[in-house]
Amino acid sequence: MSRGERRRLKTQKEREEKLRKQVCSVQIKHERYEERNKKEPLPNRLNMAKSVEEELEDRQNTVENVTFVYSQMLPSLLRKLNRIEDPRNPKKIKHKMTVLFIYGILMFVLNIGSRREANRTMNSILFENLKAMFPQLETMPHADTLARFLEKINVSEIQECMVELVKDLITKKKFKNYLYKKGYIIAIDGTQKFYRNWQWDDKCLQRNVGSETKTEQSYVYVLESILILGNGISLPLYSLFLSNEDWKKGETKQDCERKAFYRLAEKLKKLFRNSRIILSIDGLYACGPVIKTCKKNNWDFMVVLKEDSLKTVWDDVLGLMKITPENRLKIKWGDRDQVYLWANDIDYEYKEDKRMRNLKLNVVICYETWQENHSVSTGEVERKQTRYAWISSKPLNKSNVFERCTKIGRYRWKIENNILTEKHQGYNYEHCYSYTWNAMEGYHYLMKIGHLLNILAANSELLINKVKALGIRGFIEFLKLACSGALLDGGRIRKAADRKGQWRLVPVI
Repeated sequence: MSRGERRRLKTQKEREEKLRKQVCSVQIKHERYEERNKKEPLPNRLNMAKSVEEELEDRQNTVENVTFVYSQMLPSLLRKLNRIEDPRNPKKIKHKMTVLFIYGILMFVLNIGSRREANRTMNSILFENLKAMFPQLETMPHADTLARFLEKINVSEIQECMVELVKDLITKKKFKNYLYKKGYIIAIDGTQKFYRNWQWDDKCLQRNVGSETKTEQSYVYVLESILILGNGISLPLYSLFLSNEDWKKGETKQDCERKAFYRLAEKLKKLFRNSRIILSIDGLYACGPVIKTCKKNNWDFMVVLKEDSLKTVWDDVLGLMKITPENRLKIKWGDRDQVYLWANDIDYEYKEDKRMRNLKLNVVICYETWQENHSVSTGEVERKQTRYAWISSKPLNKSNVFERCTKIGRYRWKIENNILTEKHQGYNYEHCYSYTWNAMEGYHYLMKIGHLLNILAANSELLINKVKALGIRGFIEFLKLACSGALLDGGRIRKAADRKGQWRLVPVI
């Protein structure tokens, strides 16, 4: 960062601090909104049944309920997956395509971390119980068979089938009661999948790391998107792999998140053709071309505004906020005190295609303070504060500023939580599974399907009490134990799959 940039940031921070003190020193309209919901802790008790028979019955009932929930979605998904062209020689096929897809999906449903682990885990008892749950699983393939299969097929169609399943659920109005003002909140963010110190494929992105001795790394980067529902559930949508397939070193630029955003925007536009979209995205996308794309598609949005982005906008915002004291609101949100300041219709000029273009931006800043009680360690009460800023597609006022920042802007964190869940809670996001690019992508899409099915099952009314008692990871471990620990009553499981009824998500809190 240049000396001029550092001086500008320092001046901006000084002006902002003066503004914050001015705001906090005056009496501002104080309104109390809904309490800030906190995650419920897991019960800390012995999880022992009164008898062995009761525990076996609990396992049987849980597997039956899981089978019923999955049977509402999996047959439809398998029919879609069966449309994918099978390039194998029909005379040499041992395992049907349906079998391989179910096997791959169940690897991630049961949080099996690798191909080798899958071979160790899939024993005869587990296979018989899974076969009762999913009759299409006629044979048990080797994990390497699935890997070779994914190397040959068009794996992008796997993702399209998953998105079609989500679209079917939308069409059936399963999410009707979980929308924000009849709109679908979509969060977008990028993350690294894994890296190696050698170039294992031409599509990998390249970078140099290290200060003194530069080391060249090849890495895989993915742009992720999720659908956020009103009850806090987030469902996987599209994953776009950044690729250097057409990159020429020294002549063209590598693929990047912003380039991938425009490709993702086309997919979202097609998927939600007749629906209202609300984007929640981070500060990387606070630029003219991205905002123009959102406005062109008539999308609502909240974009994080970092302190080192759009310096002319920051100068205008801080200046306007000083002379518009009416654009302020103080909120008590649970144990947190918030002060909102906003400015509408800020002129922003940017260069695109060698021409200067103009946009009108609406910006809001939120100062948040709270107390943390360190009763266990030091016994002291520490007062903390932070600041958030967003660009809003709609003009801000006292009636909508809290809701837009809380229900849209802060929901961007859900995609970060979603990525962390897939990386560190059993789905092995950062494991490549194969050094063939096509197969690596295929495993990624199967992982997304497994995660989607687990989310829908764990948040269904039929299973929510079990999940609350064990936690989502504990529930998956319990399911794996129930299926592999003893041979269950296959007849009862098959009856559960054919049971009439509908699964429903937990109601909005």
